Amino acid sequence: MDFNDTPQEAAFRAQARAFLDANASLKTETMAVQETEAELLVRAKAWQKLKAENNWACLNWPKEYGGRASTPMERIIWDQEEGLFDVPTGPFAIGLGMCGPTMIAYASEEQKREHLPLMASGEHIWCQLFSEPSAGSDLANLRTRAEPDGDEWIINGQKIWTSGGHYADWGILVTRSDPDVPKHKGLTFFFVNMHTPGIEIKPIKQINGAANFNEIYFTDARIPDSQRLGEVGEGWAVSITTLMNERLAVGNIMRGPDIPELIKLAENTEIDGKPAIANAAVREKIADWYCQSSGLNFTNYRTLSALSRGGVPGPENSITKVVRASKQQDLASFGLDLMDMGGILNENMDDEFLHTYLSSPGSRIAGGTDEILRNIIAERVLGLPQDIRIDKTVAFNEVPNSS
Repeated sequence: MDFNDTPQEAAFRAQARAFLDANASLKTETMAVQETEAELLVRAKAWQKLKAENNWACLNWPKEYGGRASTPMERIIWDQEEGLFDVPTGPFAIGLGMCGPTMIAYASEEQKREHLPLMASGEHIWCQLFSEPSAGSDLANLRTRAEPDGDEWIINGQKIWTSGGHYADWGILVTRSDPDVPKHKGLTFFFVNMHTPGIEIKPIKQINGAANFNEIYFTDARIPDSQRLGEVGEGWAVSITTLMNERLAVGNIMRGPDIPELIKLAENTEIDGKPAIANAAVREKIADWYCQSSGLNFTNYRTLSALSRGGVPGPENSITKVVRASKQQDLASFGLDLMDMGGILNENMDDEFLHTYLSSPGSRIAGGTDEILRNIIAERVLGLPQDIRIDKTVAFNEVPNSS
């Protein structure tokens, strides 16, 4: 594949850059001013609305749903350019990257026209209600029940690690509707208004001081059958659509110090009276992470190649996520080591290495744990035999559990 822009792509990139130059500021080496979550949401919604008003939101979505009907490559070009600017996109990453594509694939035409433009314009924020206390790495082990009652479903259970659930307006939800069949076959998928009676949201305080993860409790919450996505009992197929997009979205939205920041730190930190960058062990570490970054770039090129041919995100995106998450944690830890005691005595939590290090355990979990992703890579990328799964053909209610 030729990774140089075609004339049409170069023109598109110039248009995108002109809009960004006129409406946003380039990222700088200095840390951004700390802001509250409420301030971030206001700024993020304003930015998303501005993009929508100028036809730069959800570029690859159909026009009738708030998009631009751009090519996959144009969407990538926009992401590349926008990533250079100090703009708040995090609150919409899950909705636009995971919930939106799922709605496009499974919602009715009326539902798409009702919900997707509000998602694209930033008026509504969406979350993803998947993981549970006993169904994190093994999503199909979920226990949140959906029981039919006329033209409604009654939902009872608990979700956990729901990013942005406390400020989300809507969410996508996978439930167990039939415990008498194997665990992958008895699931049903919905989208739900987060203000529905019977839904209780409890933020989880994290070690880095943030509280963007949540526990979500469902107690006799009622969802109309019209908000079901896919057929009854076929929720796993819908979930796979979401997960394929999640691997791509989560792998590419991680933020934190990278090699340039580490080199700068090494140049301004001393070991035995000399700049740390002069130390062979430090340079070796930096070289290792540089090689990892190069590998990630070429893996992303593989995805670009698939997109340019009209393909969809594939299992190879698990490589990006599992490598980037561990690299992020290790690099931040090494940065703290270079700062010695100063790296852990920053009471204001405004050092990017400290903040990233404390946030990195969540990154290792979000979008699939390392173990699950390595299984996906082994089985679906390398073609190795599957793990032995003794519960694969057993009815869910007959599978032993610790409860």
